[in-house]
Amino acid sequence: MKHVMITEFYNFLDDWNEILGFKTPTHHKKIMDFLVSIWTGKNKRGLLMSFRHSGKSTVVGIFAACVLYLHPETRILILSAESGLASRMVAHIRHILENHPLCKELIPSAKKEWAQGRITVNRPVGIREPSVICQGVHGNITGMRADLIICDDVEVPNTCNTAQKRETLREKLRELDFILSPTGTMIYIGTPHTMDTIYRTKSES
Repeated sequence: MKHVMITEFYNFLDDWNEILGFKTPTHHKKIMDFLVSIWTGKNKRGLLMSFRHSGKSTVVGIFAACVLYLHPETRILILSAESGLASRMVAHIRHILENHPLCKELIPSAKKEWAQGRITVNRPVGIREPSVICQGVHGNITGMRADLIICDDVEVPNTCNTAQKRETLREKLRELDFILSPTGTMIYIGTPHTMDTIYRTKSES
């Protein structure tokens, strides 16, 4: 299954870079390969850490857009240290959906939920949550449900520069287990900002 799936994601990635006038860097394909391995694997939990300015958030946005292209019923939650950071990822995903030729059928004619912080694509009826929604890590996530949770830079100096803040952050992140669907996937993306990083736990789990 992964071999077939990764080909779809590689093609989606290459097509998008071609639209932008770029060739896909080798390390971007490695990032995509990792993301798909988590999406299709049994563990369904992953931690992506890469050097600064490697384009990891760019590839993650392309990955999320391709997930919606292949599975429009997917509900995606983007969680960041602040809602503004998360909304940038949603805007990135929205931009891809609007401009990637494979995603034309996903764009709704009436864009009731097609804003900075939430978007809903054409999909089967009866799904309550938006296709993609963002939230700051200290925002209210009670009652949300998601099939894919992307924690994009939840650890930043403002959320981890004291022991109390790190513990509070860990408590908030534990709530995600109650939001994720039983077969859902959770991926952390970030860079450690302290020796007592939350990512140490994620990499050891």
